[in-house]
Amino acid sequence: MTPATGKKIFFLSDFHLGAPDFQQSLIREKKVVSFLESIRQEADSIYIVGDIFDFWYEYKKVVPRGYTRLLGKLAELSDSGISIHVFVGNHDMWMSGYFEKELNIPVYHHPKIFEWSGKRFFIGHGDGLGPGDQGYKFIKKIFRNPVCQWLFGQLHPSWGIGLANYFSRKSREKTGTADESFLGEDKEWLIVYCKEVLQKEHFDFFIFGHRHYPIDFALPGNSRYINLGDWIRNFTYASFDGKDVQLHKWS
Repeated sequence: MTPATGKKIFFLSDFHLGAPDFQQSLIREKKVVSFLESIRQEADSIYIVGDIFDFWYEYKKVVPRGYTRLLGKLAELSDSGISIHVFVGNHDMWMSGYFEKELNIPVYHHPKIFEWSGKRFFIGHGDGLGPGDQGYKFIKKIFRNPVCQWLFGQLHPSWGIGLANYFSRKSREKTGTADESFLGEDKEWLIVYCKEVLQKEHFDFFIFGHRHYPIDFALPGNSRYINLGDWIRNFTYASFDGKDVQLHKWS
């Protein structure tokens, strides 16, 4: 596959809509929507690589309140023929059909491999990859368990969403300032993970979110690791024009 002439493939992640409160989330949502509108004419496709929401759960008959501007814009762009793809993150992994049915947007629950213009891409949110963070990896298995998801769905939305928002706040507090600087090649778990993958298979680009810090790092074998940053503090994204991937800051 190759992007259409004059078009680009765009990548962005980590909006965390809903956090830390309605007003700040709304400001951020409007920025994301403005950005999506600004790339309408040059977008061949758009990949949103996880954590659109600070929490998201698809009840059988209930859609979480809010996010109407973003959901409307995604529906509009999808209906216009722009191919949009979404990866779940660690904050919104409980997606189960709403985006596919209502917006015609495929949702991926695991990293995926793509190839455009002869370049191989490994794309995923990035949570739970690489060494360390064993506590989260254990919790992730529980959260992905269908029985546990069903049990959570039996809670009234007011209780369930309130509980989830509490734990999301605690997760951010635990992270602290770790996402404000580069930790070093040996301590950036996703860099370590990319190197492990490259020992078995070549990819030209690894594209992840989750880290909340924009990174463009050269890997062995002329490969590169791109972290998309976030839309809380950095407002960064990446684009592929058929030849190269570039990391940008939007304002």
